[in-house]
Amino acid sequence: MKRVFLLIMTNIAIMVVLSIVCTILGVDRWMTGYGLNMGALLAMSAVLGFGGSFISLLLSKFIAKHAVGAQVIDPAAPGGETERWLLLTVERLAREAGVDTPEVAIYAGEPNAFATGARRNAALVAVSTGLLQGMSRNEVEAVLGHEMAHVANGDMVTLTLIQGVLNTFVIFLSRVVGYIVDSAISGNDSRRRGRGIGYTLAVFASQIVFGILASAIVAWFSRRREYRADAGSAQYLGAQSMIAALRRLGGMGTEPLPTSLQAAGIAGGKLSMLFATHPSIEDRIAALERLR
Repeated sequence: MKRVFLLIMTNIAIMVVLSIVCTILGVDRWMTGYGLNMGALLAMSAVLGFGGSFISLLLSKFIAKHAVGAQVIDPAAPGGETERWLLLTVERLAREAGVDTPEVAIYAGEPNAFATGARRNAALVAVSTGLLQGMSRNEVEAVLGHEMAHVANGDMVTLTLIQGVLNTFVIFLSRVVGYIVDSAISGNDSRRRGRGIGYTLAVFASQIVFGILASAIVAWFSRRREYRADAGSAQYLGAQSMIAALRRLGGMGTEPLPTSLQAAGIAGGKLSMLFATHPSIEDRIAALERLR
């Protein structure tokens, strides 16, 4: 609840700061002269920016289960010795991390694992069949420790907070650019009302540009939290266990998760480092070596 409260307060703070800056620069008076209501634009940007991210967070477990076809293990009736071991291991790691035991699920796919959920005490941890088949139990345990560190750190909510802030800026700034371009095309005719084609094209183009910049910022934060989750697993189980798991993972044919889950997985996609959600395996091992 603390992070959700922070998300709401940050939303309000963003609106206040944008309003103050626009007032100081005189942007609000200029925009009012061209028929743009600053307060309405700020409110719309916040609702769309944070609203979409918040809804995605609330639905994150439902979306994740259906995206990969994950089957949640019933604690009262696990399907076999492997499922029992998974449940007991996650329960033990949850106690170590100081959070409630999350739902545990298995899905068919190449080696990967992820954690998601709107709250630390109501999370989901899922592992693939490829990970279970390709790694030793000690290595799988280290991966589970990594995912439990994500849960304990509240990374799902924090990433939503950052995404919501950036979405608000993208929506707001792209429309400001749209009005600037449209007014320049119309010759700064203050009597003109309505939006022309210049506004539509400028908003579309600037949302793409600002969206790309926002994606780079989100990816940078995602890489930082991967280092923290690796360190969390090292704290629970020892650095060598996580190093061994990463080395094994580096030699396996991992498969990226669906786009909505890529930042949550133990392994990311093969993207340019600027937009990669995960650091390279080598960098992660080097960071753990320094811890050790």
